[in-house]
Amino acid sequence: MSDLGVGFKYLAKGQRWMTQHGRSYGLGLLPGLVTLVLYLAALAGLVAWSDDFVAWATPFADQWGETWLRLFRELLRALLFALALFLAVVTFTAVTLLVGQPFYDALSERVDRSRSPDGTAPESGLPLMRELWISARDSVRVLLRVLLYGIILFACGFIPVVGQTAVPVLGFCVSGFFLAEELTAVALQRRGIEFKERLALLKGRRAMVLGFGVPLTLAYLVPFVAVFLMPGAVAGATLMARDLLGEPSVDDVNAVDGKDRPLSA
Repeated sequence: MSDLGVGFKYLAKGQRWMTQHGRSYGLGLLPGLVTLVLYLAALAGLVAWSDDFVAWATPFADQWGETWLRLFRELLRALLFALALFLAVVTFTAVTLLVGQPFYDALSERVDRSRSPDGTAPESGLPLMRELWISARDSVRVLLRVLLYGIILFACGFIPVVGQTAVPVLGFCVSGFFLAEELTAVALQRRGIEFKERLALLKGRRAMVLGFGVPLTLAYLVPFVAVFLMPGAVAGATLMARDLLGEPSVDDVNAVDGKDRPLSA
């Protein structure tokens, strides 16, 4: 199986893991619901004020003919909303992880224990406030990178043909990569792996990371889906993090001893 397929397999495994742990799944929905309400309010505000913003940003077009002026500003509004949606998809995970930090850490630890042959899980040993600070700091680093890519892609969107074909594809790949980074960070931070090390680790298996992150990014575009997929996405990212680090799994033990062990311990 290609690395793209392996990444998608981990996404599916994470969702399957959550279906076997209904109580944890119910609690995992709460942070996502809170974040969703905040993002919907922000997007509604953008829609309401986009006309005024685009007109303010393009005074040079006021002298154009009415048809060209309308087409130009409608295109800019569409690109502005696409950029906002692009940022929302990536930052939604970061904000939700901050809101639900204690739960998602506990969830990730439980997944680790279920897959570890000895039933143990790495622990950071850091106070909660310190973990929150590290998560917030790293999320800002991700956001700055996403903003840079977003601005570049936004500008490339004006290139004929390329802007309507290659740019959206690249946008989904960038979103998928950094979405996977945010999710795997839950497990990797507990192992003391710093931000730059995590990026290098993910780049080493870029195809697998995209196979995990891009389908999730596309699913997040559907209203409310992100809330329901978030707990399983954390579980799947933990499983993928174990693969990235080459940690032994009960699957490996099963392959050696021929036993059919359950997904969760």
